[in-house]
Amino acid sequence: MLVNADLHIHSPYSIAVSRFMQPEQLLAGCVTKGIRVLGTGDALQPEWQKGWEPFLENEAGIVIVPQGEIEDIKRVHHVILAEDLAQFSQLRDLMDGKCKSFTTSGRPHVYLSGEEIAALAHEVGAMIGPAHAFTPWTALFAYFDSVPACYGNEKIDFLELGLSADSSYGAAIPDLYDVPFLTNSDAHSPYPDKLGREFNRLRLDHPTAKDVLESIKKGAVEMNAGFFPEEGKYNRTACTRCFTQYSLEQAIGHAWRCPADGGIIKKGVSDRAKELAHGGDARSRPPYIHVLPLAQIIQTMENASSPNTKKCKAIYASFITTFGNEIAVLLDVPVAEIRAIHPKVADAISALRSGTVTLHPGGGGKYGTFSLG
Repeated sequence: MLVNADLHIHSPYSIAVSRFMQPEQLLAGCVTKGIRVLGTGDALQPEWQKGWEPFLENEAGIVIVPQGEIEDIKRVHHVILAEDLAQFSQLRDLMDGKCKSFTTSGRPHVYLSGEEIAALAHEVGAMIGPAHAFTPWTALFAYFDSVPACYGNEKIDFLELGLSADSSYGAAIPDLYDVPFLTNSDAHSPYPDKLGREFNRLRLDHPTAKDVLESIKKGAVEMNAGFFPEEGKYNRTACTRCFTQYSLEQAIGHAWRCPADGGIIKKGVSDRAKELAHGGDARSRPPYIHVLPLAQIIQTMENASSPNTKKCKAIYASFITTFGNEIAVLLDVPVAEIRAIHPKVADAISALRSGTVTLHPGGGGKYGTFSLG
């Protein structure tokens, strides 16, 4: 069976996360979105772990995969996936004395290296990989030039691309030739413009957390779906204060200080990926489908201030009522049928499917945007 999976979210125990990120709302959000497999988020936090226990089996038929994110001593973030919540309890016990924030933070900071954390994750039978690996903050390639430089002799089981990168950004990096790529939302709210905004399509033998992990291990990721990389807020090299974009050569010439306002120029994911490839050959990857949240498309086509205006929410609801879930609308429903609900949204989805949108790349911490024509 083919299922859509979002394997990295957060809980209210993490910073800047909606209080509405609760199991009930998340399950309902998955049904609306078309997500069949969901990571728990923050499974190292004891209370959040307990909160999920009644929902591991649920009427919605959503497969729940225990998942957490952890920050190492170098501030690199890692995603951990497991078959059972008990594995996170074991992992927490193994890290006793190396962390002060297991109960206060959903994404704890641990005084261990990436290699040490990976070794402990593997010891309890969990899988691990770098979170949002290309982001220029708190990520693998923000601080290291190779996978072994961070993980030593421990292998990574997958790599999460992040919102500013698609598969093409990692396809030519030799370290990653045999590593499955994941695309996840990293959602901080359960609403449809965040939950499932990036997802994976996996081939499963059975709808269980164990089979989800096995699917990743054997490379049965049939498709990745996510933003155009240009929409990510760190895609281009740019000033973090005024967001003026620079070529890599210009940034170096300016000593990484914006000549306009003195702000720090942050190297963009696009330039960083080219550096890491060292001219290597790009290896074949599963299809990467560029999508945008339906709520964002509606907001843009309506020229609304927010996807949560009364009109935008009503239009969104009409799509879900008619077609069942959002991912079906984005990928599968014929454009002619979408046009019957909202002609402008149909034009946008047609352009997205054909790759004919005009992209306005983000950089320096400012999200990119898109327009038609």
